[in-house]
Amino acid sequence: MASPATEVEVEGEVVRVTNPDRVYFPERGWTKLDLVEYYLAVGDGIVNALFERPCMLHRFPKGLAGKKVHQKRIPAGAPPWIETVRLHFPRYDRTADELCVTELPAVIWAVQMSTVEFHPWNSRRADTEKPDEWRIDLDPGPECDFATVQRVAHVAHEVLDELGATGWPKTSGGKGMHIYVRIKPDHGFKEVRRAALAFAREVERRSPDVTTAWWRKDRDPAHLFVDYNQNARDHTIAAAYSVRGFPDGRVSTPIRWDEVDDVDPHDFTIETVPPRYAELGDLHAGIDDAVFDIAPLLEWADRDDLEVEDDA
Repeated sequence: MASPATEVEVEGEVVRVTNPDRVYFPERGWTKLDLVEYYLAVGDGIVNALFERPCMLHRFPKGLAGKKVHQKRIPAGAPPWIETVRLHFPRYDRTADELCVTELPAVIWAVQMSTVEFHPWNSRRADTEKPDEWRIDLDPGPECDFATVQRVAHVAHEVLDELGATGWPKTSGGKGMHIYVRIKPDHGFKEVRRAALAFAREVERRSPDVTTAWWRKDRDPAHLFVDYNQNARDHTIAAAYSVRGFPDGRVSTPIRWDEVDDVDPHDFTIETVPPRYAELGDLHAGIDDAVFDIAPLLEWADRDDLEVEDDA
C-alpha cells in the first residue's frame, strides 16, 4: 500500500511529501508537514543562510524518536532541479556531492527526505576552499549557565566593534550562541581558524569565565569555550533558521544585539519563529553587505605566535 502523501507547490516546483502526519516532535505532537510549513514560513531566511554552500543534512527518517543520520551525499532519488557541489576529502581520497541550496524548493525537498537540521559549510561553491563566513561559537561547559553566554556575547560584540566588524548573532538552538561575520574569501581554512583563535584569545583575556583550551579535560566545566575550530574545513553548525533535533522543536534563531540580555533559546520553536519572522523579517538579511577583512586578526595571531593544524 502506498504511503499517504500530500503535494506542496513551491516556487513553481511540486514536492510530494510522504507520511505528512508522521510525528517528528513527540513532545509537542508536531508532524513532518508542520516542519514543511515552518520552513515555508521562513523561506527567504533559510535560503539566505544556505545559499550556494555545501550542506550536510541531519535526517530523522522516523522522526526524532528514531535514529539520526548525518548525510553528506545527496540522498538517492533527487529531482533534476536539485543543485549540488562536489567536495573532495583528502584524508579518504573520496568525493561527495552535497546539497547546494539556491532556492526554497530544495529546502522543502530535503525536509521531505526527513531532514530536520541544515548544517552548511562556511564557504560557497565558487571556491569551497576559501571561507566567506567567520563563525564565533559560544559553547558553554556543562556547569556554565546561559547568563554567562549572554555576558560573553557582549564582550565579543565589544571586540568586534573595536575591529570595525559587524557581528550577526543567533541562538544556537542548544545551550549556546553563535555570531557570524561575513569576510572576504581571500584566505584558506587554516588562516581563518588562526584569525578566529586570535579573536577568541582576546575575548578570553577580557572575560575570566572564558576558555580557549581545545581539550575538554583542560577546561573548567563552569567556563564558556569560544570554539574557534568551528571554522575548520568540513566543520559545520546549524544554519540560521535551522530547526534543531530536540523534542521541543527549537530553532537556531537570529536575534538583535539589544535582545541578548532577555533572550531564552527555548522560546524559539517551529511554532513561535514564523510569527516573529513575519513581523521582523530576516534579521541576517544584510550580512552580505557588511564584509570584514581579517587582516587585523591575522596580525594578532602573528603577535601571539598562534598556530593551528592544517585542515586537510
